[in-house]
Amino acid sequence: MRIESLKTVPDRMGRYWAVLDDGTRLGLYRQTVEDFRLYPGKELSQEEGRKLLEAVGSMSAKMRAVRIVSAASVSRRDLEERLVRKGEDPAQAKEAVEWMEELRLVDDRATAEQVVHSCVSRGYGLARAKQALYEKRIPKEFWQEALADYPDQREHIEAFLRGRVKDPGDEKQLRRAIDALLRRGHGYSQIRRVLDTLSWETEDYFEE
Repeated sequence: MRIESLKTVPDRMGRYWAVLDDGTRLGLYRQTVEDFRLYPGKELSQEEGRKLLEAVGSMSAKMRAVRIVSAASVSRRDLEERLVRKGEDPAQAKEAVEWMEELRLVDDRATAEQVVHSCVSRGYGLARAKQALYEKRIPKEFWQEALADYPDQREHIEAFLRGRVKDPGDEKQLRRAIDALLRRGHGYSQIRRVLDTLSWETEDYFEE
């Protein structure tokens, strides 16, 4: 294997592009370039070439993992699945996630807390918070702790209803507001208690 050319300036993702003698293009990060002491014209043995390709794949998975975590809160499982969907080798994706855990950049307990906090701040009900935890692939062992102090949402429900329903006597308007609250994860019983507090006629709007 021979390095035909090697860019001396990284692209916006921090990669130094190299072209091999067979036309293959490799996106290398500085650490890999330095570890293998690469330069245009360098000849690599078969074993060195194999190790280089492994290092390139490993570093690619790690850097992609860093970008994903920087953009959003993800669980260990979610991160690994995203890396594979993006084209990373499954074994290297797993290695990258383990590396992120060692650096404490991936923590399912902390992610669960962040997801629940986000749901609370958006005024979502408990059911929506559970759905979010499921979608984030958070292991259920972390759910109970994260949801333990989920606040009562009656004040939010009341504010939502008052904002959406201009005429409590308008059945369609009220039904749309109730349906929206249900989609946001609020339970029938809690919505009904708020409506009773408001003294709005809603007996026929809920199924037993």
